[in-house]
Amino acid sequence: MKWLNVLLIFGVVAVVGELAGWAPLLVFVASGLAMVPLAGLMGEATEALAVHTGPRLGGLLNATLGNAAELIITIMAIREGILNPAINEHMLELVRASLTGSVLGNILLVLGLSILIGGLRHGTQKFDRGHAGTSATLLLLAVAALVIPSIFSHGIEVVNHDAVEYLSLGVAGVMIGLYVLSLIYQLRDPAAHTYEDDEYAAVQEEAPHWTPLRAGIMLLLATVGIVWMSELLVGTVEHVVVEIGISEFFLGIIIVPLIGNVAEHLVAVQVAAKNKMELSLAISVGSSLQIALFVAPLLVFISLLMRNPLTLVFNQFELIALMAAALIAGLVSLDGESNWLEGSMLLAIYIILALAFFWLPMV
Repeated sequence: MKWLNVLLIFGVVAVVGELAGWAPLLVFVASGLAMVPLAGLMGEATEALAVHTGPRLGGLLNATLGNAAELIITIMAIREGILNPAINEHMLELVRASLTGSVLGNILLVLGLSILIGGLRHGTQKFDRGHAGTSATLLLLAVAALVIPSIFSHGIEVVNHDAVEYLSLGVAGVMIGLYVLSLIYQLRDPAAHTYEDDEYAAVQEEAPHWTPLRAGIMLLLATVGIVWMSELLVGTVEHVVVEIGISEFFLGIIIVPLIGNVAEHLVAVQVAAKNKMELSLAISVGSSLQIALFVAPLLVFISLLMRNPLTLVFNQFELIALMAAALIAGLVSLDGESNWLEGSMLLAIYIILALAFFWLPMV
């Protein structure tokens, strides 16, 4: 993954471009490219710290910081909406779309590519059906919870915005509670301990051998860099939308999740290619779980504190795509094995959805 660090040069390009008044599209592309290695460094630093803390605290650390890069990007988008009220609704749409895109990207794109590559190299790959089934069920419940405020909002003729906001807050609180319960279950259940120890051993093998001090410094520097690049990126979104003719919705649902998670996606594919499908599944499904159960609800409360409330109201096409992805995750984990054809099908669905999302706002 070290070759991705070459892209850090684009951070300098983005800063110089912003100060020199270069074209917003160039600043957007440069800051997005710079964020890819920064997110990767944040993930490596987290894994390096997890090696020193042991499997229990290491798992908790990964569960807390696994999607920190995307959380930072979305917080900066909410902030941009506050600073520029004229584009506030567009920024909130970008945030909601990025949440949807992260779940879809992990379940369909990352898992699909991992299964495809792993299947082509090793044939049928096996994994623990019980643990995968639990994760898939939890994901389905999380998506169902996300859907409820949307159905409530779309199902009434006169929308009560206060009621939708209160419902979103209530759902967010319950989802964070469920996320905490899932962490407690993993810490206390003997079967989960065995799985966690195996996963920890695999992560320890892949993680960089850094001292805790070095890992902490790298985590801090990567976080500062992502905040800086995120500010530049979201500040150019409106100009990019006008310049190349795509919507904030498509940027959020396809581009932003890729920027924040490319490094993690590559790790999932790499471990699947090494016939470690268990770990690959944990990365893809686990990341989706964290987005749905932790990041999305947390953003609801953060946006409230920032006085720019974000409601969990998604459009109908997003709802269908989310439910379909969650069901597909359950079906893939049902028999405890995967093959390259299943990976091809997941990728095909993702491409179809991407095409639909590209044209949807223009219809």
